[in-house]
Parts: sequence; structure tokens; C-alpha cells
Amino acid sequence: MLKPEIKSHPPGPRASSVINKENEYLATTTKHLPVVIKRAKGAIIEDIDGNQFLDFTSGVAVTNIGHCHPIVVEAIKQQVEKFLYFAGTDFSYELQAELAEKLAQITPGSFSKKVFFSNSGAEAIEAAIKLTKQSRKRHQFIGFIGAFHGRTLGANAFIGCKTVQRKNYFPMLPGVLQLPYAYCYRCPYHEKFPQCDVWCAKIIEEIYFQQIIAPDEVGAILVEPIQGEGGYIVPPDRFLQELYRIAKKYGILFIADEIQTGLGRTGKMFAVEYPEIEPDIITIAKGIASGLPMGATVFNSQYDFQEKGAHSNTFGGNPVCSAAALANLQVIQEEKLTEKALEQGNFMKAQLTSLQKQYDFIGDVRGRGMFVACEFVLNKKTKTPAVELVDDLVKYAFSKGLILIQCGRSSIRLIPPLNIPQNQLEIGLEIFKDATKYVAQRFKRYRRSA
Repeated sequence: MLKPEIKSHPPGPRASSVINKENEYLATTTKHLPVVIKRAKGAIIEDIDGNQFLDFTSGVAVTNIGHCHPIVVEAIKQQVEKFLYFAGTDFSYELQAELAEKLAQITPGSFSKKVFFSNSGAEAIEAAIKLTKQSRKRHQFIGFIGAFHGRTLGANAFIGCKTVQRKNYFPMLPGVLQLPYAYCYRCPYHEKFPQCDVWCAKIIEEIYFQQIIAPDEVGAILVEPIQGEGGYIVPPDRFLQELYRIAKKYGILFIADEIQTGLGRTGKMFAVEYPEIEPDIITIAKGIASGLPMGATVFNSQYDFQEKGAHSNTFGGNPVCSAAALANLQVIQEEKLTEKALEQGNFMKAQLTSLQKQYDFIGDVRGRGMFVACEFVLNKKTKTPAVELVDDLVKYAFSKGLILIQCGRSSIRLIPPLNIPQNQLEIGLEIFKDATKYVAQRFKRYRRSA
């Protein structure tokens, strides 16, 4: 299983049968491509019709060390033979304590920390919201347009990606004020950085705190250091630094959502290390347990829940998930995957920037480490999103054996495993270039239909 190989145009007959059954019995969610997986190893996925694909999604930043890493698989096997479950919020076991200690050590912040374990990123966000409310006794929040933090009603109140994610769910958690993010390629204030002096952050103190919301009623600022679902938007470091300054000035907690960006993906263990920020709370999930369901909320211990039972759950800190997470962190550190992500990410961006020079419809190439995206437009002046073009590019790449996934309004993210072999990375990029050439030949059609 070294490279893509398409034996039966996907979805093949067996895959189609499974998809039909899913359509009949599964709730409608967010299916992207008709791939029905049979097995996976590293960056290669095999479907049930014998097709092999290169995975440039890492399960949406989950399998960051590749599928079924042998060290993680062995850790899971060993734990399964001992015990599968014992309520970690009600009783104790060594793995959970070890993992909490490890997360406290690797997250930024020169203060004592505690950890709350959950099952997903959305639950990690919910815990952060609750920690804020009970410790600060403030019940309003600042979030950002373009954000994605999860689909539970509390986390959903901070979403600013797509209307479909909010439609029909009103009312959600009250008291969330959403402001424009530092999306410099599409600045909502029509400014230019650095001449703007990060007005998108300073407006909080200079306008909103003067006319809209009293700062002593704001419990926390919740922000992704790099927006994920919103389009892999990399803000200037000064934007985050200014948000942090405002938070510290007014006693507001700074919550960094590192659910997609954390654990080495950006070339640092956590993306907030670039602007050298020490968040009060960090939320982690996705890549923490290499595919097993786990979330973690790491926080300054002074904000701990003040009474037993103020917050809890059933499966958080599951022993099998904890074993997988510890093994996963071991691999990231021993294989120096943070450093590798920076090196390989620079290679990826160089390849994509070269491609951008060839095609006018690639409006922007951005990212940090192996957290990279291309934004496609119909016109570089108007920056009209090239939605149909992106859909066709992803489908064409899939037909050639490369799995991609969109983000934002018309961007494609490229997030292969951090330890992907160089030859597989190059093969995937060549397919991406071929797909770009394919849509270039159809470009006039996209413009006509816009």
C-alpha cells in the first residue's frame, strides 16, 4: 500500500451498496466523498472495492501520525486486555493521571494546570464555557465570524462558518458577540495589514466596550489561533496578541481552540506558541488519540470547578483512549513530527505558491506547518468564491486517488499525516496539480455559471 490505485471507478459496486444503506438508515450529516473504507495504514486508505487512496485530510486533522500507527495500535491492544472502562470522573486509574500530567506539561502557560477529559472537541468547548461561567461569574462571550467550535448548542452559538450550521437552532447559548476575524485576504473592514494596526482586534476596546457591551460582563474571548473550517485563515500574530492584551486588561479569560491546530500540526506543538501567548484555557481534541474519541480542556487550575458535580461526564478519559493518546504523544515527540511538520509544510507551501503563479484563480495560499490551504476565486480583483471549481477539483482528485476536503467558502485544505513519506507527499501534490490543470481547462464555464 504505497501509492494510489483506482481499480473500480469510485464508488464501486460494494461501496455503492454501503452508501445506499447509509442513506436509508443514517442521519444526514456531512458526507463529502463516496469512499467506503476497508483498511488504512499511514497515509493510504483502501476501500471495499480494492481502490487505494492517498489521504490528504488525516481524517480532518485526527490521524496526524497516520492511520494505525503500530505504537498506538499496540498500546490499544495492551489496554484492551486489561480493562475497557471504569468511570474516570468517579474513580481513578493511572493512565488518566499520566495523560493529564503530560498535557499540563506540553501546553503553554507558566502556571499550574488541570485537565477535564471529554469525548470530542465540542464537549471540550462546553467545558471551557462552564469553567468561565462558574469561575468568573460573567456570562457574555466574544467569538468570531468564520469560527467553528462544534455543534452542541453552547459551542454552536460561537459558530460563524455557514448559516446551515445555525439555521433552525435559535435560541442557542445567549450572550455571544461575534466579530470579524483577521481574514486579511478578505478584510471585512477593507483595510490592509499592517497599516490597519489590527483594527479588527482594537475595535473591541475602542467601540464595543464603549457602546455595546461592558467589559466586566465578558467572561471569555474564544478564538482559534488559526481558523479551521472557516478557511484555514492565518491571522497576523499581532491580532492574537492584541486580543490577549485586552483579555488580560479586563480580567477576561482567553480560550484558545486548538482542536484542529494542536499537537504539532502547525510546526509547533500548539499554534498559540507563534504569538507567544499563554491561554487561560486550551481546548484539544481531534489529533489527541489518533482516531479514538477524546477531547481535553486544559486550564489554569485557579479556574477549577468549585464544587463536586458542577460538571462531569461518563466516558471522558476512557482508559483505551488515554492509552492511545499517550502513545500518540510519544510518537509525535520521538519522531520529531512537530519539526517535520514545519519542514514539510514549507515544502508544500512552496509547491502551492508556484502553482498559484500559473493560475489566476488561485487567490491565496496560506498556512503554517502542515496546516495549509489554497483559496480559489473567479476573479482576483473581486475575489468571487469559485465554489463549483472547488467541488470539481476535489471530485477529479478523488477519481485519481487523492482524498481532499474543502473549507471556508472556496478553499481546499491539504493536511496529510505529519509523518507522510516524502514520495507519497510528492505524489499527492502531483495529483493536486493535475486536478488544478483539469479545472483550468473548464474555467470559462465556472465564470459563466457564477
